[in-house]
Amino acid sequence: MAYKHELTLTNSIADVDSPTIPTLGFGTFLIAPEDAAARVGEALRAGYRHIDTAQMYKNEEGVGQAIADFLAETGMDRSELFITSKLNNTFHAPDDARREFEVTLEKLQLDYIDLFLIHWPMPEHDDYVETWKTMLEFRDSGKAHAVGVSNFQIDHLERLEAETGVLPAVNQIEAHPHFGNVEVRAWCQEHGIAIENWSPLGRGAVLDNPVIAEIASETGATPAQVVLSWHLSHDCIIIPKASSPARIVENFASAELRLSADQIARIDGLDQGESGRIGPNPNAVN
Repeated sequence: MAYKHELTLTNSIADVDSPTIPTLGFGTFLIAPEDAAARVGEALRAGYRHIDTAQMYKNEEGVGQAIADFLAETGMDRSELFITSKLNNTFHAPDDARREFEVTLEKLQLDYIDLFLIHWPMPEHDDYVETWKTMLEFRDSGKAHAVGVSNFQIDHLERLEAETGVLPAVNQIEAHPHFGNVEVRAWCQEHGIAIENWSPLGRGAVLDNPVIAEIASETGATPAQVVLSWHLSHDCIIIPKASSPARIVENFASAELRLSADQIARIDGLDQGESGRIGPNPNAVN
């Protein structure tokens, strides 16, 4: 089965070609600010060209320094990298969002960002539609080549479409073998929204599963590589985090692993539904 190494994003800025996003990126959740420059630098040197951060992670400055250093060292053009960040929950008000978007660009040392996301919908506050309208301003200005959301449920997305006429380019959601989040994934992919899975290894909990271990033995791959390859088989974007150079390289090699249809189906069968979720339900985050 051939996996896609990049996906084209719809709903992008109108006067440039639709951007493409590498399907295997490097995540920076829980990477300490003081370690971010080193870890991201290692990821870029290993071959990653997609880096994911967020205002909430408090490591944008380190990520930005790693990007600046890498571009200076290699002479690579900025356009060859894909950089994502996310709006913090406390900045949903339009003026706050505008201010903090500029802060993100400054910390990342970038003139534009490839993708900017609303981190959580926080539906109890009932403000995410106005926040989305502000995100569209960033897209239309060219300072964000695409905008999207994170942790949005189907009803949140339907409301965005009904009230603004514009769906996100990306929805970043929790998904891993124990929690496939299949309904949200299917709805998004049917409506042209790229799915990006956070915590693709289930914070390590899925790696000891006997089915994963068996497939790792069959393929000669590591359990992590098997799980990451499974995500790619479903045309999902993934952003695994790694804390050592060896693990960074190991995860990157998962893009070359091909699973059989039977192996994919066996991993699909590990889905525990809502009970397999390890993060909070988006409707409970306020």
